[in-house]
Amino acid sequence: MVQPEQFHAKTLKGLEPLLEQELITLGAARTEIVNRGVTFYGGRALLYRVNLASRLALRVLLPVLRFEAPDEDTLYRKVRRYGWSQHLDNTMTFAIDPVVHSPVFRNSYYVAQKVKDAIVDRFREHTTLRPSVNREHPDLLINVHISGKWVTISLDSSGGSLHRRGYREGHFEAPLNEVLAAGMIMISGWGGDTPFIDPMCGSGTLVIEAALIAAGIPPGIFRKTYGFENWKDFDRDLLEHVVQKLPGEREVRVPLMARDIDPAAVALTRKQVKKLDLQHMITVEEGDFTSIDGMEGATLVMNPPYGERMKSDDLGALYSAIGSTLKHKYPGSDTWILSSSRQALGQVGLKPAGKRVLYNGSLECVYVNYKTFKGNWKDYKARQHWS
Repeated sequence: MVQPEQFHAKTLKGLEPLLEQELITLGAARTEIVNRGVTFYGGRALLYRVNLASRLALRVLLPVLRFEAPDEDTLYRKVRRYGWSQHLDNTMTFAIDPVVHSPVFRNSYYVAQKVKDAIVDRFREHTTLRPSVNREHPDLLINVHISGKWVTISLDSSGGSLHRRGYREGHFEAPLNEVLAAGMIMISGWGGDTPFIDPMCGSGTLVIEAALIAAGIPPGIFRKTYGFENWKDFDRDLLEHVVQKLPGEREVRVPLMARDIDPAAVALTRKQVKKLDLQHMITVEEGDFTSIDGMEGATLVMNPPYGERMKSDDLGALYSAIGSTLKHKYPGSDTWILSSSRQALGQVGLKPAGKRVLYNGSLECVYVNYKTFKGNWKDYKARQHWS
């Protein structure tokens, strides 16, 4: 019987519990939450499936070497001693991806250089030939994680961050990370049972991730390549079997709408929706959230400006208008707002039904849920009590 391998899926801070549940659903045998990730166990079919189907993983790593290194000489010696020929040969290219949190090793570039030298010297010693470094498109991407004195070296099966689904077109100001967008939707509990609206869509990431979730479309099918495809033990037949076993697309019976006041944002969102052939699910409109007709019983997920480029008075007025619009135009709706400005969120004027901390890049944000209702608060509470 083949023993399960240990894998490690990285994610954004705050999404670890959701990722753990997703991995269990995908077939992980054992899981353990760590900071910004989840360790799990399984076979190569699971490794391929997680890369293809996970909405919350940034990278899926296969640890191959773990040791304690009190200094750079030990780091070099331990890496050089490892049998790299089982993963690399002199016709392949490789690159080092360092993540360093250590008072001993303070420079991640220096760590990458030291590990690279150790691998190259290992090949020179045994074959006189060496693999080349290619930082842009390596055949093998090697992740080096150092925490204190502990070093973990892993093969990156994803070959780059999985948030790059392959559908993003062009550049847009402060685009939302696709993994964060999927996490926001999954936290909201929305699964395609109510109309979905992103009223400040930017480049359309939220509504596109919502469509993929509602239709059950694996986000990884849009990527052209994965790191594991260059591994020496890559099993193409197994990958094809995993792809064939992925669930088919579901019919989405509710409207999904993306809106923005910026014509450039609307044009870019339409372009990306068309690229994925999701026009039958997603409607993209130009307009100001506060002036367009509302809707009853909708789910709204939004990522409004936080204030980095707006004056505080303008930001407060925007959030106040958001709250007023929700109250008067979206009765019986469920709204989720991500923002790093707690002061601005205080201007929404609605009582939060829940909140949690998420990170948009380096910004600590609050993800707040607001529920609107018909009539007055007393009647709403009475309905909730008897329902």
